Amino acid sequence: MPTPPRRPEHRVAVRTWLAASIFAASSLLSPAFAFGLEDLMRTLASVKEGEASFTEKRTVSSLDQPLLSSGRLSFTAPDRFERVTLKPRREALQVNGNTLTMSQGSRSRTLALDAVPEAQIMVEAVRGTLTGNQAALQKYFSTQVSGAAERWALDLKPLDAKLRGSIATIRVSGRQAEVQEIVLDLADGDRSVMKIEPAMVSR
Repeated sequence: MPTPPRRPEHRVAVRTWLAASIFAASSLLSPAFAFGLEDLMRTLASVKEGEASFTEKRTVSSLDQPLLSSGRLSFTAPDRFERVTLKPRREALQVNGNTLTMSQGSRSRTLALDAVPEAQIMVEAVRGTLTGNQAALQKYFSTQVSGAAERWALDLKPLDAKLRGSIATIRVSGRQAEVQEIVLDLADGDRSVMKIEPAMVSR
């Protein structure tokens, strides 16, 4: 028995359904649904202070073995950051605004953070990410976010050409409002990988 011809209204209904399906699929792929820098910064900025322990492995081309260290990190928004190394020896780096204080044993030195550009760029990468300070990050770096809220990565490259001669990239990664790893790649091939284990956060 021959198939009865489709009525025009059937063809219209099929076209309408297909068009709606394509539109829905394209909406899911729209940049409006992408997880970007603003989303990440908003998530991180919701945490006003935190403490964490860290372990760091530094690979230096001139050494046969990597350098290992561990200690603790803390921050308080908007601009306080502290890193205390406990092993292999006690050292401390504290930043309040533009004031940098470095301590080793009984010796201590305080100076303006922007007087040490390489230290400033690394501090701003960590402090700016922990506090969700988008303006600070974009002042010093080109930024690229990949992943989603459950697992994200933020790639930072210094805007200053001179600093790019020493610091190639900094990658910060984590989940939700937790920073879990910071990887620093230097232009000469040396690398530092810091694993972070949050101990306390306050919103």
